[in-house]
Amino acid sequence: MEAIIGGRTASTMPGLDIAEQKSWQNFLDSALRIYATLNRSLADAHGLALNDVRLLDILDSSDSGSARMGDLAEGLMSLPSRVTRQIHRLEKLNLVTRVASPDDRRGVLATITDDGRAVLAEAMQTYSAGVRNHYLGRLSRSQITATGENCRRISAGLQADGRPAKLGRV
Repeated sequence: MEAIIGGRTASTMPGLDIAEQKSWQNFLDSALRIYATLNRSLADAHGLALNDVRLLDILDSSDSGSARMGDLAEGLMSLPSRVTRQIHRLEKLNLVTRVASPDDRRGVLATITDDGRAVLAEAMQTYSAGVRNHYLGRLSRSQITATGENCRRISAGLQADGRPAKLGRV
C-alpha cells in the first residue's frame, strides 16, 4: 500500500513525494553524467580536468591574471589543500606560477602563464562544443532560459552570505 503525504504519493526518500524524488534523481543523474562527459573529453583532448579549466578560467578572467589561493578554493568550491595540489600539478605543466602576495607575505598568488592562456583557449573550444552538444542541444530556448533561472535561484539560496560566487565564465 502506498503512503500518502499531504495528498501526494510518498517516495523512498523520506519527506519527498514521488514527483519530487524523480525530479531530484533526474537532476543529479544528468549533472553527474554531463560533468563526467565534459571531464573525459577535456582529459582526452587536452590532458586537463574540467576543474583545471575552471581554475584557469578564473585566473584568465581576473584583471591581473592572478588570484589568491584561498579565493581560488572558494571560487572552485573546493578544499584549499586540493587547490594547492591542483596548482602544483598545473605548475609542472607550466600553465600557472605561484608567488608570494605583494600585499600579504603569508598569502600566495597563482598566476596564469602565456602557455596556460593558450591551452585554456584550446580547451574552451572543446568545452563549449561539449556544452552545446550534451546540454544546450537537448533543450529548447525556453527550456534553456528556465533551467538557467532555476539553477541561479538554487545557487543563490545555497550561498551563505548572499554574494555571487566568482566563478569565471565556465
